[in-house]
Amino acid sequence: MAIQTIQEQEEQQEPNRGRSYWRWSKQDFFPEPSFSNLTSYKASLSKTCPRLKDRLLDRSSDAFELVELRKASENSMRKCLTWWDLLWLSFGSVVGSGIFTITGLEAHEVGPSIVVAYAVAGLSALLSSFCYTEFAVEIPVAGGSFSYLRVELGDFIAFIAASNILLEAVVGSAGLGRSWSSYLASLITDNADFLRFKVSFLAEGFNLLDPVAVLVLLVANGIAMSGTKMTSVLNWISSIISSFIIVFIIVVGFIRGKTSNLDPFFPEGAKGVFEAAAVVYWSYTGFDMVATMAEETKKPSRDIPVGLVGSMAIITVVYCLMALVLTMMQKYTDIDVNAPYSVAFSKIGMNWAKYLVGICALKGMTTSLLVGSLGQARYTTQISRAHMIPPWFALVHPKTGTPINATLLVTITSAIVAFFSSLDVLSSVFSFSTLFIFMLIAVALLVRRYYVKDVTPKNDLFKFLGCLFVVIASCVGGTIVWNLNSGGWIGYVVASLVWFLGTLAMALLSKHRVPKVWGVPLVPWLPSLSIGMNIFLIGSLGTVAFYRFFICSAVMFIYYLLVGVHATYDVAHQSEQDSNDQEGK
Repeated sequence: MAIQTIQEQEEQQEPNRGRSYWRWSKQDFFPEPSFSNLTSYKASLSKTCPRLKDRLLDRSSDAFELVELRKASENSMRKCLTWWDLLWLSFGSVVGSGIFTITGLEAHEVGPSIVVAYAVAGLSALLSSFCYTEFAVEIPVAGGSFSYLRVELGDFIAFIAASNILLEAVVGSAGLGRSWSSYLASLITDNADFLRFKVSFLAEGFNLLDPVAVLVLLVANGIAMSGTKMTSVLNWISSIISSFIIVFIIVVGFIRGKTSNLDPFFPEGAKGVFEAAAVVYWSYTGFDMVATMAEETKKPSRDIPVGLVGSMAIITVVYCLMALVLTMMQKYTDIDVNAPYSVAFSKIGMNWAKYLVGICALKGMTTSLLVGSLGQARYTTQISRAHMIPPWFALVHPKTGTPINATLLVTITSAIVAFFSSLDVLSSVFSFSTLFIFMLIAVALLVRRYYVKDVTPKNDLFKFLGCLFVVIASCVGGTIVWNLNSGGWIGYVVASLVWFLGTLAMALLSKHRVPKVWGVPLVPWLPSLSIGMNIFLIGSLGTVAFYRFFICSAVMFIYYLLVGVHATYDVAHQSEQDSNDQEGK
């Protein structure tokens, strides 16, 4: 049935294939009835409350995400990726997006305990990768977490995730562009800001203009637009080469490093470790990009588990070792926050190694930008297919098989942000939105296992929701106790006990869905632990990160009330009408 449906979908797309890809009419951006004219839009605004209620309660389906939404792209993405591609796409995206950027920033504050911070963040990321893998195998579409949340938690929650996904895309790319500029400058001089221009009329954190970051973003995204398979091949070739350099860094670091630099190991205590873990989580972001490539994967059920889970386990070990050798080569107070590894090798008298590390770092960040460009564009494509942003961005180019419009949206926006914003401003915002989405994915996985519409009895649903509430509340409570430094060990024991009892009660409930091919083991324990770790890491971020997150979310919510809710309402009810018409025939 699925094959037949896809064939029918391709036949329905056929009339659109003769149209020019580059078109700019209002109908391409706002085809929904609510935006046909000013009168229609005013009428739609007057119905905002009932439409919002409709969207809050509406959930998508696997079939709708897999088949119906793809029609908006007019052309199909090409299935050209294998497990080998996914493994190295994950490696190329993750290794470079943090270890060469955030490590120095946090190690300078928390010292050698940065190793523990990476282990904590890595465990949380590994748990999240399990959840992503089950969804990606069951729903192999370009939308990744956006589609998974839309199916299980509803349209509105998916929009909140979508706004943060787009924030991730922009902030992540901008941060990498700035770091790329810093490392290039470190190869020329000891001043990481050498290639930037300082202006006096902008606030601190936004007054160092970076044209190099803009240029590298444009080049990387240009390559990503040219073709998925070509980008993948470039990525795995360069990633294999850089893996040898990483081994060199680790070996030389252990040989030339001093164990005396590891004392004190916990200069900021346990609290500093978890605060650092919340920020270095950025280093693990990128694995979710592999999930967005599911639509272009030849055998998702086999290739995605190997690519996601396998790569994350390896990367966690690599990160901990690299963080350890960095703090052995230099006293943590002397670590350079912008180009830590290059400067560290220079300080121990290996100036030639400084250039090798700098080139490896540039390569790592370049592949992170390449893979990030692929994943971010596919997130944006699915969000656009759902009409949460104009469907013009969902179009797939007939020759390249890539979503060029979506790539351009992310490229131009991130280039503007990278031109102005410093790395420390970007990292906290990015970590919050990432942890928030990963927490929602774990919740969505539990919902998928325990609730099936029109199948799960109401009593079972209420019991599940009660258990889920207890789990989340205990995690929030424990995080509050930790941050207030009140209650001592009793508070932690109570919170942990309540979490355990809530998860145990959930484990005793009947599951109403069984994974068809690949599933997360030890459900609900692993997803529940993922929820707890992500909430705890969110609570370890500074208050400024909360302010920035909520301000960005508030702006996006206003957009949703003015545009998103009406566009998605029109699409959903048009689809229902089409289904009813087909049943009538």
